[in-house]
Amino acid sequence: MHIEKLVVESRGRGTYEITDRLQEIARGSGVARGLCNVFIHHTSASLIVCENADPTVRTDVEAFAARLAPDGDPRYVHDSEGPDDMSAHLRSILTLTSLLIPIDQGRLDLGTWQGVFVWEHRARAHRRRVTVSVF
Repeated sequence: MHIEKLVVESRGRGTYEITDRLQEIARGSGVARGLCNVFIHHTSASLIVCENADPTVRTDVEAFAARLAPDGDPRYVHDSEGPDDMSAHLRSILTLTSLLIPIDQGRLDLGTWQGVFVWEHRARAHRRRVTVSVF
């Protein structure tokens, strides 16, 4: 097994592609065929596999999430860190904190238009820790 840790610096809410970094880790692991597990260590950010060719897809996904889990909803009890606090937790719960991606010929076996992204759900910038395990 090969394990590496990444830090993703967000500038606030949005998606941050990490596909190339994951491909480098997969190549450097020496694993020709196997699996890559990606795990984010946070409750207000998540991981997604999404189209990486047209950024408007991610714009629409963000707009959908805003309707599904709006900031500052008066029904939320938890708001310790501001109006985006509970909505960020909900968005994280509804998406994924880990991904399992096949490796073939030393590369992540993603589809043509698939990319891997950290999805920051908080309005302000954060440092997000991600652990990548290749086996």
